[in-house]
Formats: sequence, structure tokens, C-alpha cells
Amino acid sequence: MNPVNKTSTSALSKTEQDSINTVTQKITQHSNELRQRYRLLNYQNLIGASVMTVSVTGMIVMGVLYVKGLIPGWLCIVVNALLTSLIHELEHDLIHRLYFRKQPLAHNLMMLLCWITRPGMPSPWLRRELHFHHHKESGTETDVEAWITTSGSPWGAQRLLKLVDGFIFGIVNALFAPTWREKIRLTLKVLRLNAPLGLLYWGCWYLFLGYHFYEWASSLAGITHEPSPAMSMIMSVVNSAVVFIIAPNIIRQFCLFFVSSNIHYFGDVMPRNPLQQTQVMNPWWLWPFQLFCFNFGSTHCIHHFVVKDPFYLRQMTAPFAHKVLAEAGVRFNDFGTYKRSNRYSLSAQKV
Repeated sequence: MNPVNKTSTSALSKTEQDSINTVTQKITQHSNELRQRYRLLNYQNLIGASVMTVSVTGMIVMGVLYVKGLIPGWLCIVVNALLTSLIHELEHDLIHRLYFRKQPLAHNLMMLLCWITRPGMPSPWLRRELHFHHHKESGTETDVEAWITTSGSPWGAQRLLKLVDGFIFGIVNALFAPTWREKIRLTLKVLRLNAPLGLLYWGCWYLFLGYHFYEWASSLAGITHEPSPAMSMIMSVVNSAVVFIIAPNIIRQFCLFFVSSNIHYFGDVMPRNPLQQTQVMNPWWLWPFQLFCFNFGSTHCIHHFVVKDPFYLRQMTAPFAHKVLAEAGVRFNDFGTYKRSNRYSLSAQKV
């Protein structure tokens, strides 16, 4: 590991704290003004429930249309990837209890729907603990959520694998542990984090890949492959599941992790200092990725200063918030982070 120029981890200076307070106050005031101007924004529970209903219904409708042969598979995948990006934003808001805070039945029902429609992720109840810690210690060595999304890792095949398939990466990482005790402990941890929905999700994905690779290899070798009726039925279900929910989530998760891991700084940031935790990334060429994570790179920095605003309000405040963030010294489009493994220091070496 190469040496890294560490930023001081001492307490925030008065100037820094004043800057943070100013950013938070200005953005909060602006969002409150938007709530007064557009009265619908005050019905936060209704908006959240409506977005959830439309998204889940839309996914089901697209799946039915695909199964009936009325739309091509690629259209179902793209639309459902967009809808799951909305559901991810809802989960993020729910983790902060922004919908149905005083109505646990409705709140937990929405949490469950978030998990069912995005089964490759750990449960949102488990993620809540990790996410709250992420806000407290963002970019530090104990920030598990940042590590999961590859922040702090050097760019290469290993980081790319982790972005594409975190489950396989976790298993491979466990198998390379120095002792058998550690191998077993890490493997069981990966299985626990993914149980039960994630195991079914990844199992279907690997069955899909393995089966079609076998078919492809057989055709190249000139071998006729005739699946049994039972296997044909199983693969029909698996193929539909891949188009309906698995492939959309793989696209969404890759785009989200790619954007998130590059806007967060890691390893040499001052604890509890949102001025250093994230940057704003909004170049035109990032839009194919932003599309499937609901403009995360442009708006997530706002969330580190103002957590009480739901995702749609962050989109509305972004033009104003960007000016305030820039005035406070928050970085915009710092592409050097790709070479610095997310280090905040501009002179940090790749690790």
C-alpha cells in the first residue's frame, strides 16, 4: 500500500462548522419555500405511497406484457431498471423515516416492498443501521456502506467485479482469507447478509448464466442439447425472473454503485465533515449511469447536509443547492478521484 496524505482528524474549525451550518440553513430554507409554493409537497406520505404504488404496479405490468409476448425483453429490463431506481430512492428515504414515521404498519410494508423488488440487496432494516453509521463516520475505515460500494479501492478488475457482482466478490474474498476459521466466518457473513431473498436472487442469476453458457458451448461443439420437460419449465421461470427483476436490478445496482463510489471520498476525510464527504458529479457523459440511479451523482451531496428532504425535493432544490455548495467549497466533478482511490487529498497516491 502506498502512503497517503492524511487529512487531520481533529475537531472541525469554527470556519468549517459555520460553512456547514450556512449550507444546511440555506438549502433547508429553500426547500421550505418550495413546500409553501407547491402545497402538494406537504403530503409527503401520499407522494411516497403513490410513487411506490406506481413503481411496483409498473414492474408487474411490464413483466406480464413480456411473458405474454407483447413487448421485447430489453424494453421490460430498461423500464423496470428505471422503476427500481425510484424504489431505491424510496428505501433511502424510508431508512431516514421520511414516510409514515408514526404509522409502523404502512412504513414497514413499504420497506418490505423495497426489499422484494430489489432482492439482491440486504434487508432495509439491516441497511438502516449501516446507513446511519455512514452519515456519522462517512469515508472513514469503519464506514461499511462505503466499502460495500467499492469506495477506497483502487480501480482494476477486483473493483469492477465488486461493482458487477458483490456476492461473488464476497465469496472470493472470504476464500482468500488467511485461515480456515476466517474463511468460514466471512463466508457465513456473506450468506447471512444475502439471506433469504438475495440467495434466491443470485441463485437464479447464476443458473441463468450457467445454463445459457452450457447451451452456447454445446452449439459450438456441435452437441445437440435437448433439455428435459422439467428443466425447460424451470428455465422458463428463471428466464422470466431475469428479465422481470434480476437484470433490471443488476443494471440499476451497477450504475448506483459506480456513481456512489466515485462521489464519496474515503480514507483521509475528517469525520463528520460533510464538506469533505462527497462531491457533486454531473457531467453530460455520466447521464447513462445517472439515469438508472435517479441523478444520484448530482443530488446525493445535498442529502449529506439536509437529510430530511425526500428524493424528489432534492431534485427540485439541486439548481439552488449547487450554488450554495460551490460557495462553501464543496468539489464539483473531481475526476482525479478515479486515480486517487477516492482519497480527498489532491496529492494522495493510488493505493
